[in-house]
Amino acid sequence: MKKVWLLILALCLLAAPLTAQGEECGLYIPKVDLPEDFMMGMDVSSVLALEKSGVKYYDHQGQERDLFAILAENGINTIRVRVWNDPFTADGKGYGGGNCDINTAIEIGKRATANGMKLLVDFHYSDFWADPGKQMAPKAWDGMKLDAKIEAVYNYTFDCLTQLKEAGVDVGMVQLGNETNGMLCGEKIWRSIYKLMDAGSRATRAVDPEILIAVHFANPENAENYESWSFKLDYYHLDYDVFATSYYPYWHGTLENLKNVLSYVQQTYGKKVMVVETSYAYTAEDTDFSGNTIGEGGSFEKPYPFTVQGQANEVADVVKAMADIGGIGVCYWEGAWITVGQQSFEENSALWETYGSGWASSTAAEYDPKDAGVYYGGSACDNQAMFGPDGKALESLKVFRLLRMGNQVPVVPDAIEDVHLELDLAGEIKLPETVNAIMNDGSRREISVVWDAYDAAAMKAGGVQDYVIMGKADGMDAVCHVSMVQFNYLQNAGFEDGEDGTWVATDLRQTEQLYVEEKKSDSLSGVKHYHFYSANAGSVEFTLEQQVTGLPAGTYRYEIAIMGGDGGQTEIYSYVKINGEEVARKESGITSYNNWDIPVIEGMQVKEGDVVTVGMYVKCSGAGKGAWGKIDDAKLNLTAAQ
Repeated sequence: MKKVWLLILALCLLAAPLTAQGEECGLYIPKVDLPEDFMMGMDVSSVLALEKSGVKYYDHQGQERDLFAILAENGINTIRVRVWNDPFTADGKGYGGGNCDINTAIEIGKRATANGMKLLVDFHYSDFWADPGKQMAPKAWDGMKLDAKIEAVYNYTFDCLTQLKEAGVDVGMVQLGNETNGMLCGEKIWRSIYKLMDAGSRATRAVDPEILIAVHFANPENAENYESWSFKLDYYHLDYDVFATSYYPYWHGTLENLKNVLSYVQQTYGKKVMVVETSYAYTAEDTDFSGNTIGEGGSFEKPYPFTVQGQANEVADVVKAMADIGGIGVCYWEGAWITVGQQSFEENSALWETYGSGWASSTAAEYDPKDAGVYYGGSACDNQAMFGPDGKALESLKVFRLLRMGNQVPVVPDAIEDVHLELDLAGEIKLPETVNAIMNDGSRREISVVWDAYDAAAMKAGGVQDYVIMGKADGMDAVCHVSMVQFNYLQNAGFEDGEDGTWVATDLRQTEQLYVEEKKSDSLSGVKHYHFYSANAGSVEFTLEQQVTGLPAGTYRYEIAIMGGDGGQTEIYSYVKINGEEVARKESGITSYNNWDIPVIEGMQVKEGDVVTVGMYVKCSGAGKGAWGKIDDAKLNLTAAQ
């Protein structure tokens, strides 16, 4: 009998997926072959302010623990911390975002070192947030001539690293700025940027030549920029070791593109490469009464479901991408920045203002009046943390150590992919019998769905509008977004099929770029649109048109959307030709990014057998440097049959 029980126990142990620490784990995690020193990083710059605000952290068993101990046992070997020069007012009130000065970095560094982790020091060379949109000099350096600023960067870097070293902090890497896309510390000329970076590099080498030196950029989807920036750093002979990038899949393109961009730098200049910032939402819900950057809406990519498994899959895929090209690591951004309370906005706001645990305090207005001074508040990324609002570690935190061994579990549905339908008002209203289930391994499978009751007659009678119909599939919510539309007689109307020959562009001048572009954030809908650009003034002039035959006789309407900028004096219009003769046109224009103009032509009479050509004419003198624009979502609808 004893042998039987031992056999049953053994079978149970084999059946249950276990982590390295022996507890069961339901995550599907593929094994990735990684070098022992591969950096598994986590930015927790806000942690001290959060703890002062009353936040506590709990491990997977629900035991209150030191955050750094929890991170270390889950495979994190590097802690990243941003450093601002002086994120305080003259009377000592913090700007928020963790109030991350060098004293904060020292305390975080000591706790990281005590738990066997290295510190990645992210010098912003600013008093508050530095990113692609703003790189302001610290208050104390404002107005300095370049030579004085170079000396200030050297002395500041040397002093900070010396303090960290004297405190016993194990510094593994230093960043010379944060997301420095052509700007740093108030400078916008590359030779000046290089000199500032060089000062930081020399100071780092002087303190400890073993510390890796990194540069950090964002927007790898713009491969040409990365080629240009890496070339400039080589041209000026900057002494650095690591070319690092941010990679947020919402905005930054595909992983294949990421690998290509970093491989280019790696192979061309012999630099190490890594992803120094990434994250993904495990839920669309906000937990701290202060809006999140990422939610259900928004014109950004959502390649993974907003689930704990989806969050883990994003990390796993980014790590694998780096492993594929020999990258040295991946760092997750602010994985512990959770809500300071779940009772009310007022209670949370008092804590954000007092301890700096929100992304910005109202006092930051003195330094950054246009952004922080207007939109100050709580965490914009609490739904991307790897801890729940109660402070308990999510299963996804285990991904960092599970990647080294893998964790195979049965492949099961993790979420249901939303259904999007366009149904003709004159046709049948029928919802699909199956939906795509996103499985825990990232694959998709069709499964049966049961939709809630809906009134098809009312939907047809309601005209052109949108509906949301809920349902259930494998016990999970299913969502069907129905757009009742008039049938569109144009092919590839939103350019989603690429260059398939249905649209014909005729260049009438010397327009440099005319092609279908894939970029969701620049599309009115879908992920593709028609793109045009020229750098030279007066070089943009073209037509884009499609010919349609076999139309039913009747009255038609035509529309097409355009947006763009730098047009100067323009002549832009949509047009309709019937049997080669123009019968209607509608003036249009371009003004600024994401400001779409949609000219509509109505009342065209089409007889059976007519050949209809619809299109857009674009001519731009250019505002000194050519012009650019996007065209999308053309529609040709029958409004009244003959």
